[in-house]
Amino acid sequence: MKIMSRKILPRAYFRRPTLQVARALLGKYLVRKNGRKTIAGRIVEVEAYIGMEDRACHASKGRTARTEVMFGPAGVAYVYLIYGMHHCFNIVTERSGFPSAVLVRAVEDVETQALIDGPGRICRFLAIDRMLNRVDLTVGNRLWVEDRGERVASSAIAAGRRIGVDYAGIWAKKPWRFHLKEL
Repeated sequence: MKIMSRKILPRAYFRRPTLQVARALLGKYLVRKNGRKTIAGRIVEVEAYIGMEDRACHASKGRTARTEVMFGPAGVAYVYLIYGMHHCFNIVTERSGFPSAVLVRAVEDVETQALIDGPGRICRFLAIDRMLNRVDLTVGNRLWVEDRGERVASSAIAAGRRIGVDYAGIWAKKPWRFHLKEL
């Protein structure tokens, strides 16, 4: 794939409705600069979590120290630990005060084109941990999202139920997981 340009996505990109951002992130690149090393993965699967009514969203239980970042500005990283051992990377979306985010579920390694699936594997691959919680992704110094000119047609995107949120009742059935059909 020929890279035409590299543009760090601005805050306005993430300040849009979460479902719109989630679909638009497919084909974008999650980039991590760790010391002298820069690693990138093409985003190929995501899940949306929208507001306090969404019982699968961490903010559904209210504003806490953990979820405070979700109530802040769009374009900021929300990184948390699950099962005491796996980190998950999310991007805060929409307006400040409305807790929403997109979880990145799978990327393709730019170097090898290998699929890195699962939020914990992505975080290990890109060396993302809670030290990057609240990092502003629009600055582009340690962690950011790039547009490299690739266009993904709506017809190339599949939607389905989110994974691992059966406890959320009807909210678990929302088709808010998006992935490229090529997977």
